[in-house]
This record gives sequence, structure tokens and C-alpha cells, in this order.
Amino acid sequence: QVQLVESGGGSVQPGGSLRLSCEVPKDIMDSWIIGWFRQAPGKEREGVICFSESDRKTTYGDFAKGRFTVSRGDRKNTVDLNMVDLKPEDTGVYFCAASLGPYPCRLIAKTYDYWGQGAQVTVAS
Repeated sequence: QVQLVESGGGSVQPGGSLRLSCEVPKDIMDSWIIGWFRQAPGKEREGVICFSESDRKTTYGDFAKGRFTVSRGDRKNTVDLNMVDLKPEDTGVYFCAASLGPYPCRLIAKTYDYWGQGAQVTVAS
């Protein structure tokens, strides 16, 4: 069973920044697509951003462009979601997920095979 573990959630004021980390098994890290999704209360899960080491391509959700980025984390075998200029509508549970494809990565939840447990992000004054 592949286990992904998110960390770094919390509360922040509008305009603030937050970084989430996803710990990924090494054999997954180098060959799979890693995606981030989020789900707000009462809403469907939506794609934030995805990235693949193999083709070095990133796909962004429309709301994520210019504010969210994905990168290798400082800790070994982690992928970070870096969020700036956060807005109240960014509030939700954020999930990292791993997929075998297709390439380039897509922000379609059903194409992802493994999921983390989620990390809460709250943006409020």
C-alpha cells in the first residue's frame, strides 16, 4: 500500500503564504505524477497543480496560476505546494496524490491512484 503524508496545513490571514509538504515513497517520487487537489466544504474536489519529474511539466488549475507553485521539498522525498497571496476562497482540505499517467499530467482526480489523508488550510481574517 502506497502511503502519502501531507503536513504543513494551518490558518493564515488573507494575503498570507503557506507551504504544504507531501512525503512520497522514493520509487513513486521519481516516476509518478504528483498532484495536489483541494476540497472546500460542500464542494467537489478540484485540481490545484500537478507535476511530473519524468517530463518536467506542470499543469495548473486556473485559480492557481501566479499564486501556487510545486517544487521538490527540502526534506528528502517530499513535494511542496507553495501558496502565496492566499484568499478566503482557498480555504479547504488539500490532498496530495500520485498517478501513473497519462502524460502530461492532468488535474482529474479519478486518474490518481493513491491519496494522502489531507491537510486543512484556513484563510480568514
